[in-house]
Amino acid sequence: MVEVTETKTKVDWAFFVEKIASHYKGAEKITLVMDNLNTHAPGSFYEAFAPEKAKTLWDRFEFVFTPKHGSWLNMAEIELNVLIGQCLNRRIAQIEVMRNEVKAWESGRNRMNAIVNWQFTAEDARIKLNRLYPTLDA
Repeated sequence: MVEVTETKTKVDWAFFVEKIASHYKGAEKITLVMDNLNTHAPGSFYEAFAPEKAKTLWDRFEFVFTPKHGSWLNMAEIELNVLIGQCLNRRIAQIEVMRNEVKAWESGRNRMNAIVNWQFTAEDARIKLNRLYPTLDA
């Protein structure tokens, strides 16, 4: 799912997450992997919705945050790079044109059932990201 907005506010993000939840109505829990942008916080839901709705929406998700310098670990970032390369590799002056282009790209990508061939193992992560893993001093 892709959403083109004029801003990147907490409320924009909360409404997008609500859209994701409505797309997966039957799911008990939705796992959402994302970066550490300041809008990705519980308070965003409370800025956008009444407290009961904010809490209900927050509880539908399991939020997994990528390391601050590990956006390349986020499959959504990988897809975003594909979107940029295939669709947004030029100047698009009007937001409606961009929305239409992105919607067309999204539809095609979803019809293809495109996947990310993830080959990075936990062992690889421990080597590459050793500074993020705690060590026991003997």
